[in-house]
Amino acid sequence: MKRRHALVSLLSAGGLLAIPAGLQAQGQKVLVEVWKSPTCGCCNDWITHLEANGFRVKVNDVGNTAVRARLKIPAGLGSCHTAWVGRYAIEGHVPAADIHRLLKERPAAIGLAVPGMPIGSPGMDGPAYDNRQDPYDVLLIAPDGSTQVFNSYFKQRERS
Repeated sequence: MKRRHALVSLLSAGGLLAIPAGLQAQGQKVLVEVWKSPTCGCCNDWITHLEANGFRVKVNDVGNTAVRARLKIPAGLGSCHTAWVGRYAIEGHVPAADIHRLLKERPAAIGLAVPGMPIGSPGMDGPAYDNRQDPYDVLLIAPDGSTQVFNSYFKQRERS
Protein backbone atom coordinates (compact mmCIF):
# COMPACT_ATOMS: atom_id res chain seq x y z
CA MET A 1 0.00 0.00 0.00
CA LYS A 2 2.85 2.40 0.84
CA ARG A 3 4.41 1.72 -2.54
CA ARG A 4 1.15 2.55 -4.37
CA HIS A 5 0.74 5.78 -2.36
CA ALA A 6 4.32 6.81 -3.22
CA LEU A 7 3.66 6.16 -6.94
CA VAL A 8 0.45 8.22 -6.89
CA SER A 9 2.30 11.04 -5.09
CA LEU A 10 5.12 10.94 -7.63
CA LEU A 11 2.74 10.98 -10.59
CA SER A 12 0.72 13.82 -9.07
CA ALA A 13 3.81 15.91 -8.36
CA GLY A 14 4.96 15.49 -11.94
CA GLY A 15 1.60 16.58 -13.32
CA LEU A 16 1.04 13.15 -14.86
CA LEU A 17 -2.04 12.31 -12.80
CA ALA A 18 -4.99 14.57 -13.47
CA ILE A 19 -7.72 14.98 -10.88
CA PRO A 20 -11.04 15.52 -12.69
CA ALA A 21 -12.68 18.95 -12.35
CA GLY A 22 -14.87 19.15 -9.30
CA LEU A 23 -12.98 16.46 -7.43
CA GLN A 24 -10.49 17.59 -4.89
CA ALA A 25 -7.80 15.91 -2.92
CA GLN A 26 -8.72 15.49 0.71
CA GLY A 27 -8.40 18.86 2.44
CA GLN A 28 -7.80 20.78 -0.81
CA LYS A 29 -10.18 23.45 -2.09
CA VAL A 30 -11.06 23.78 -5.77
CA LEU A 31 -9.29 26.76 -7.38
CA VAL A 32 -11.33 29.44 -9.14
CA GLU A 33 -9.26 31.93 -11.15
CA VAL A 34 -10.99 35.31 -11.52
CA TRP A 35 -10.38 38.22 -13.90
CA LYS A 36 -11.84 41.58 -12.84
CA SER A 37 -11.25 45.31 -12.60
CA PRO A 38 -9.02 46.29 -9.67
CA THR A 39 -11.66 48.77 -8.46
CA CYS A 40 -14.79 46.59 -8.56
CA GLY A 41 -16.29 46.16 -5.08
CA CYS A 42 -19.06 43.75 -6.10
CA CYS A 43 -16.44 41.45 -7.67
CA ASN A 44 -14.61 41.38 -4.35
CA ASP A 45 -17.88 40.54 -2.58
CA TRP A 46 -18.49 37.66 -5.05
CA ILE A 47 -14.97 36.37 -4.35
CA THR A 48 -15.72 36.47 -0.61
CA HIS A 49 -18.90 34.45 -1.33
CA LEU A 50 -16.86 31.81 -3.20
CA GLU A 51 -14.30 31.55 -0.40
CA ALA A 52 -17.07 31.21 2.20
CA ASN A 53 -18.46 28.33 0.14
CA GLY A 54 -15.33 26.21 -0.08
CA PHE A 55 -13.39 27.60 -3.05
CA ARG A 56 -9.83 28.89 -3.20
CA VAL A 57 -9.55 31.99 -5.40
CA LYS A 58 -6.75 33.47 -7.48
CA VAL A 59 -7.48 37.05 -8.59
CA ASN A 60 -6.22 38.80 -11.73
CA ASP A 61 -6.94 42.56 -11.47
CA VAL A 62 -6.56 43.20 -15.20
CA GLY A 63 -10.15 43.42 -16.44
CA ASN A 64 -12.10 40.60 -18.05
CA THR A 65 -12.96 41.55 -21.64
CA ALA A 66 -10.05 39.69 -23.27
CA VAL A 67 -10.43 36.54 -21.15
CA ARG A 68 -14.21 36.50 -21.76
CA ALA A 69 -13.54 36.38 -25.51
CA ARG A 70 -10.76 33.78 -25.11
CA LEU A 71 -13.11 31.52 -23.11
CA LYS A 72 -15.78 31.86 -25.83
CA ILE A 73 -18.42 33.47 -23.63
CA PRO A 74 -20.87 35.30 -25.90
CA ALA A 75 -20.59 39.09 -25.43
CA GLY A 76 -24.31 39.38 -24.67
CA LEU A 77 -23.79 37.31 -21.53
CA GLY A 78 -21.14 39.64 -20.14
CA SER A 79 -20.78 40.89 -16.60
CA CYS A 80 -18.11 42.57 -14.48
CA HIS A 81 -15.92 39.51 -13.85
CA THR A 82 -15.02 36.24 -15.53
CA ALA A 83 -13.66 33.09 -13.91
CA TRP A 84 -12.26 29.69 -14.78
CA VAL A 85 -12.81 26.58 -12.64
CA GLY A 86 -11.98 23.03 -13.68
CA ARG A 87 -12.73 23.16 -17.40
CA TYR A 88 -15.53 25.72 -17.18
CA ALA A 89 -15.92 29.45 -17.67
CA ILE A 90 -17.99 31.36 -15.12
CA GLU A 91 -19.35 34.77 -16.10
CA GLY A 92 -20.77 37.17 -13.56
CA HIS A 93 -22.43 36.70 -10.19
CA VAL A 94 -23.01 32.94 -10.33
CA PRO A 95 -23.86 31.47 -6.91
CA ALA A 96 -21.29 29.05 -5.49
CA ALA A 97 -23.94 26.32 -5.17
CA ASP A 98 -24.42 26.36 -8.95
CA ILE A 99 -20.66 26.12 -9.53
CA HIS A 100 -20.50 23.12 -7.19
CA ARG A 101 -23.41 21.53 -9.10
CA LEU A 102 -21.71 22.22 -12.46
CA LEU A 103 -18.50 20.54 -11.28
CA LYS A 104 -20.45 17.56 -9.97
CA GLU A 105 -22.65 17.05 -13.06
CA ARG A 106 -19.91 17.89 -15.62
CA PRO A 107 -22.13 18.74 -18.61
CA ALA A 108 -20.69 19.34 -22.08
CA ALA A 109 -20.69 23.12 -21.85
CA ILE A 110 -18.58 26.26 -21.95
CA GLY A 111 -19.79 27.15 -18.46
CA LEU A 112 -22.29 29.27 -16.54
CA ALA A 113 -23.32 32.92 -16.78
CA VAL A 114 -25.40 35.43 -14.88
CA PRO A 115 -25.58 38.28 -17.42
CA GLY A 116 -25.43 41.84 -16.13
CA MET A 117 -25.38 42.47 -12.42
CA PRO A 118 -28.73 41.45 -10.93
CA ILE A 119 -29.52 42.77 -7.46
CA GLY A 120 -29.74 39.88 -5.01
CA SER A 121 -27.09 37.73 -6.70
CA PRO A 122 -23.91 36.97 -4.69
CA GLY A 123 -21.84 40.14 -4.51
CA MET A 124 -24.85 42.28 -5.41
CA ASP A 125 -26.77 41.49 -2.24
CA GLY A 126 -27.20 42.51 1.37
CA PRO A 127 -27.78 45.79 3.17
CA ALA A 128 -25.91 47.85 0.56
CA TYR A 129 -28.76 46.93 -1.82
CA ASP A 130 -31.56 47.27 0.77
CA ASN A 131 -31.69 43.44 0.82
CA ARG A 132 -33.54 43.59 -2.50
CA GLN A 133 -33.73 40.36 -4.49
CA ASP A 134 -34.55 40.76 -8.16
CA PRO A 135 -35.31 37.58 -10.14
CA TYR A 136 -32.49 36.23 -12.29
CA ASP A 137 -31.41 33.08 -14.11
CA VAL A 138 -28.12 31.23 -14.11
CA LEU A 139 -27.55 30.16 -17.71
CA LEU A 140 -25.68 27.09 -18.94
CA ILE A 141 -23.66 28.02 -22.04
CA ALA A 142 -23.57 25.23 -24.62
CA PRO A 143 -20.50 24.68 -26.84
CA ASP A 144 -22.32 26.44 -29.72
CA GLY A 145 -22.95 29.52 -27.54
CA SER A 146 -26.65 28.86 -27.03
CA THR A 147 -28.00 28.91 -23.48
CA GLN A 148 -30.55 27.20 -21.30
CA VAL A 149 -31.64 27.95 -17.74
CA PHE A 150 -29.49 26.05 -15.23
CA ASN A 151 -31.16 27.57 -12.17
CA SER A 152 -33.55 30.42 -11.34
CA TYR A 153 -33.65 32.68 -8.31
CA PHE A 154 -36.44 34.72 -6.75
CA LYS A 155 -38.97 33.92 -9.48
CA GLN A 156 -42.67 34.17 -8.59
CA ARG A 157 -44.31 30.79 -8.78
CA GLU A 158 -47.27 30.61 -11.08
CA ARG A 159 -50.56 30.01 -9.32
CA SER A 160 -52.78 27.27 -10.66
